[in-house]
Amino acid sequence: MYGKIFIFVLLFLNFNFLFAQDTIPAPQPPDSTQVDSMRVDSTRIDTIVIRTLQDKIKYIPRGADLTNPIVSFKRTKPLEEKYRRFRIPSFWEKENKLGFNFSEVAFVNWNAGGNNSISGLASAKFVRNYKFRYVQLNNNLDIRYGLNAQEGFKLRKSDDALRFSSTFAFRRDTISNWYYSASAEFRTQFSNGYKYPNRDKPISRFMAPGYALLGAGTSFIPEGKKFNLRLAPLTFKSTFVLDQTLANSGAFGVQKALVDTDGNIIKEGENVYLEFGFLVSNTWQTMVYENVKLNHRLQLYSDYVNNFGNIDVDWEVNLDLNVNKYVKASIGTHVLYDHDIIFDEVKAADGTVTSPGKRKIQFKQLLGVGLVYDF
Repeated sequence: MYGKIFIFVLLFLNFNFLFAQDTIPAPQPPDSTQVDSMRVDSTRIDTIVIRTLQDKIKYIPRGADLTNPIVSFKRTKPLEEKYRRFRIPSFWEKENKLGFNFSEVAFVNWNAGGNNSISGLASAKFVRNYKFRYVQLNNNLDIRYGLNAQEGFKLRKSDDALRFSSTFAFRRDTISNWYYSASAEFRTQFSNGYKYPNRDKPISRFMAPGYALLGAGTSFIPEGKKFNLRLAPLTFKSTFVLDQTLANSGAFGVQKALVDTDGNIIKEGENVYLEFGFLVSNTWQTMVYENVKLNHRLQLYSDYVNNFGNIDVDWEVNLDLNVNKYVKASIGTHVLYDHDIIFDEVKAADGTVTSPGKRKIQFKQLLGVGLVYDF
């Protein structure tokens, strides 16, 4: 029985294999009868894919630079400046500047008259500024010293200044332009100052006067502009007069010496005068023209305790005109007013003041052309 079943299954499989059809039938060329029936009955034929080879480009135009493998150096220009390798950007901004202005006038048989003269002014400026997100730190050092020699007169000083300032500012976010700030400043001079032609009695010396300011407040520093407005309602100002002769006379606001009726000093004058007040300061730099840069600095100070409302002014404006990389011209003005500085005071032989004198506005103007070296 099992043999009959096995033979029956084998015959069934052979019969199915003979009449079975593949998934994709083998292509056969249709005869004329099939074509006619296809046209009449609209029978669909499977998709036929025809592939052809792509023709090669026989002509390459000269203007197609990307397809031309030839490298040409005919249009290559030499570098005008030395190649600088990539460096990691720094958050520090620095400026080193040395300058020397020189002027000279000479006369030979000049009917209109005049004196031969020569003058020179040396200056140096060093800046170190740091800025990153919430923090700014600005440090500036300015040094100037000038001399003038004129026929028939002794050598005279034309400019003398030493100034250092430092400001630390912090803000709570990167959107606001207002910072919490603390600042310190020191300024004095190098050599003796005289009221020419009198050279016997100096009216100022090194650290006589010397000024030191330490304040805290807020600053407005907009992004992308060299502008700084600082309001410091808590500012200590110290005036130093380390020359005892000037201190005894009460120069620059310090307490003068006590003397008896014969002019003998009972108590030496004080060397330091302290003040506590409000300070407003502003610095600004901008390009007026392509080669003309404007530098502005202003300080306004008023003391809370003594003579509140009397404002000390320190205002400086300079124009820098660039002739080329090394030759520059500068025009500057400097205005000073200090309530503690008195001019034309007259004293008797015993030291008593016969004329109290008066306070005046101090003004200085500079014009020079010279060499400047930046590094």
